[in-house]
Amino acid sequence: MLAAWRDAPEVGRREHHYFALLLVLETMMVGVFSATDVFLFYVFFEAMLIPVYFLIGSYGGPQRQYAAVKFLLYSLAGGLIMLVAVIALYVAGPGGPEGFTLDQAIGTEIGTDAARLMFLGFFFAFAIKAPMFPVHTWLPDAASEAPPPVAVLLVGVLDKVGTFGMIRFCLPLFPEASRWATPVIIVLAIVSIVYGALLAIGQTDVMRLIAYTSISHFGFIVLGIFAMTSTGQSGSMLYMVNHGFSTAALFLVAAMLAGRRGSRRIPDFGGWQRVTPLVAGAFLIAGLSSLALPGLSSFVSEFLVLVGTFARYPAAGVVATVGIILAAIYILLMYQRMMTGPKPESAAGTPDLTAREAWVVAPVLAVIIALGVFPKPVLDVINPAVERTMSQIGMTDPTPRVAVPAVQGDSK
Repeated sequence: MLAAWRDAPEVGRREHHYFALLLVLETMMVGVFSATDVFLFYVFFEAMLIPVYFLIGSYGGPQRQYAAVKFLLYSLAGGLIMLVAVIALYVAGPGGPEGFTLDQAIGTEIGTDAARLMFLGFFFAFAIKAPMFPVHTWLPDAASEAPPPVAVLLVGVLDKVGTFGMIRFCLPLFPEASRWATPVIIVLAIVSIVYGALLAIGQTDVMRLIAYTSISHFGFIVLGIFAMTSTGQSGSMLYMVNHGFSTAALFLVAAMLAGRRGSRRIPDFGGWQRVTPLVAGAFLIAGLSSLALPGLSSFVSEFLVLVGTFARYPAAGVVATVGIILAAIYILLMYQRMMTGPKPESAAGTPDLTAREAWVVAPVLAVIIALGVFPKPVLDVINPAVERTMSQIGMTDPTPRVAVPAVQGDSK
């Protein structure tokens, strides 16, 4: 009893530290998404690294130290390069007390070469955060080793800072450089879509599989942003919202399954829909949303991204559709290997979805279904911002290619 009494305060302090770090991280994320000052955005952008590093390194899995350091080094490299671009933007701009204000910086006359270099500085940091190929390798380690709540925040919210930054800073601050870099970025986005999906198919760890699916999904988001069409950008912004919910559901349900089985390896499962049918049903809905099944949230956003891409870059749109086929493969194979088959005798007596778990998962699944059926309220918020961004970068939607039949003369 004395030993238990001595251990209890330490456990309590550890839990308090954990929740305090989560609170700090959430505060930093609010700051980074609401900052209207370029330097303040950079401060929050870098400050987020501190709580994430300690959350992964102190509370993660067996390889937590390696994953935390890798995450920190990648993010610091991108952040330091972006800092150079931030300082260069201030020097090239009007300067003064409001020199870092976004409204003051937009429209600043900058030389072509200087603007392109600044764009690359910002974009490199955002590509790491997104994450995009080939600077994506930190994500599978960080997401698989992080505690489930941290993994949900990391992939569902924190990574959106990268694609948010592309829309918020890269496009309006450097419109000419954005158009200049678009062909290469579209190629990288397509590679991310296909490469991330192929790696997901070969995974045996369910957490790493979900992390690799996110690399593929972020490829769709970046593709829609740089398709330079209003439909593609609306789809990308909606995709950021929908991906957060579908990936959060996948991570949460996968963590529930791993806790019951004592393993994250897909081959260690099999037949679990006969043991925990409610957990399996939640896993199936989240997975079908991830592969963009019509009627679930991701379908609308992925459809808009592809339509917007086809309008300007039809070849890129064709290649990107391969990601839809690959998504069906990695999600359905994962579900088949984990959930179908004979009932495992070793899992007898395993509890199904508890009331506490249902309170966590059910609202997320409800939003996935609601946005799949009726996404208009979210799109009504997104579309005005898209119109403003398209105006800032000086782009208009391409004219639809409609074949007009030739008028034949009178045969008389």
